[in-house]
Amino acid sequence: MLRPRIIPSLLIHDKGLVKTVHFKNPKYVGDPINAVKIFNEKEVDELAVFDIDASVHNREPDYNLIERLANQSRMPLCYGGGVKTVQQAHRIFGLGIEKIALSSAIINRPEIVTEIANRVGTQSVVAVLDVKKKILGGYEIYTHNGKKASGLNPFQFAIKLQELGIGEIVINSIDQDGTMKGFDMTLINSIRDVVSIPLTVLGGAGSLDDIGKVIKKHGVIGVAAGSLFVFKGVYKAVLINYPNRKEKDELIFKNS
Repeated sequence: MLRPRIIPSLLIHDKGLVKTVHFKNPKYVGDPINAVKIFNEKEVDELAVFDIDASVHNREPDYNLIERLANQSRMPLCYGGGVKTVQQAHRIFGLGIEKIALSSAIINRPEIVTEIANRVGTQSVVAVLDVKKKILGGYEIYTHNGKKASGLNPFQFAIKLQELGIGEIVINSIDQDGTMKGFDMTLINSIRDVVSIPLTVLGGAGSLDDIGKVIKKHGVIGVAAGSLFVFKGVYKAVLINYPNRKEKDELIFKNS
């Protein structure tokens, strides 16, 4: 039976694990390899790792770090950051990554979705749409850590990506990033209305109740969080955490 997925989202900056607020001021919170080891013990559903430097600095993915992450991970692992070609994607899959996330590359050349999907399978190709509210209403996709406006409507672009063969879409709210004030449900509802492929939502989770609200509304969906799973308490002490099996079952079945 398909179940909702609860996914820790890790950001890599200068080879360290960081957290941001509105995609700004990355705060170091630990070693990414150590975080993967802890999440292994907590039996997470899936792990997403995003290198937030690669595209900004126009550099190759850090294959050495990716290999180390994949070697340590005992859970499905999604990697994103700096992937622009089929050759790069193929090399990363060869290191043991299950999914590759594409962001700026699909804005510049959407057909890369089809090219990679034809090589490795649709289910392994993920699009990350980093989205910000527009002043006069609506939403727009941004790239390069929220610094570069694309001019694209995320809902129209999501439909195009689905037609091109994308296996999953991650919709990430820049406005909610790191705030821990809850998800942008309007954004989530709107993207779910236009695509039928697997969807993961990110940006704003401050409690398991926030995750539960998304599951109650949309059922089988991926719900990702960063701050929620690396901080603990009102003072945001760094502590890797994740709901245990009983807590997760209660969260899912209470809201399904």
